[in-house]
Amino acid sequence: MSARIIDGRALATKVRARIADDVTRLTAAHGVVPGLAAVLVGDDPASQTYVGMKHRATEAAGMRSEQHLLPADTTQAELLALIDRLNADDTVDGILVQLPLPDGLEAREVQRRVAPEKDVDALNPYTAGLLANGEPTFLACTPAGVLELLDEAGVDCRGADIVIVGRSTLVGRPLSIMLTLKGRDATVTLAHSRTRDLGEVCRRADVVVAAVGQPGLITADMVRPGAVVIDVGTNRTADGRLVGDVDFDTVAEVAGAITPVPGGVGPMTVTMLLQNTLTAARLRRGLA
Repeated sequence: MSARIIDGRALATKVRARIADDVTRLTAAHGVVPGLAAVLVGDDPASQTYVGMKHRATEAAGMRSEQHLLPADTTQAELLALIDRLNADDTVDGILVQLPLPDGLEAREVQRRVAPEKDVDALNPYTAGLLANGEPTFLACTPAGVLELLDEAGVDCRGADIVIVGRSTLVGRPLSIMLTLKGRDATVTLAHSRTRDLGEVCRRADVVVAAVGQPGLITADMVRPGAVVIDVGTNRTADGRLVGDVDFDTVAEVAGAITPVPGGVGPMTVTMLLQNTLTAARLRRGLA
């Protein structure tokens, strides 16, 4: 293996320590304890694991964490009523609705119902619109984590050719905007399933970000020697292993730096949720 490993777990530990220090100072100076409310509908095991992980990370950062666990037969009206109560609760700075929701519930309507000033998951269209206009309040957590990883790897995005494979509203689209904002100034190609000759497109990139959800999509012949590869993919194999969208073993022989799965982008997603909650607590009180 020739590539340097970009350790997301180590970076997450460092950033969370910084966030915890900021929370301590905010509480000491203003008596403010940032609060995050997580909403989980149903009993999906993976979602339960994620919400538990976020709960523990929130409390470890010195924030107040509350969980709202609703049965799978919760109606849309009941879920929206809970969101309304959380919007009105001054002790709640951020609201997270764990996805996916059970069949019969409309996620987009729920995302629109979350007050923009508490939209720490950055899924409300208003939040996305501010980002597109170049004046973001909250950055979507996974893309924000990617930016932190690029900084940790020493990547100078200014003028860099960056290819993002995947155009989802959760990762690909917001990340493409973030990378082109003033200060980042990257030249971004947003590739997807209809892209012609994906390998050729990726081979010209200084940075390749894979965010499709297709195991092993990015292979060694698609990566320019020395390029940085960020693997956002999280896929379960038939034997239960967690793998990314990148064929790690072969690509690591070509790339200059690479994130592993697990232990790369994943820990940073939760970390940036904490950062957004802290930011929300400050903004809501005019302390930012």
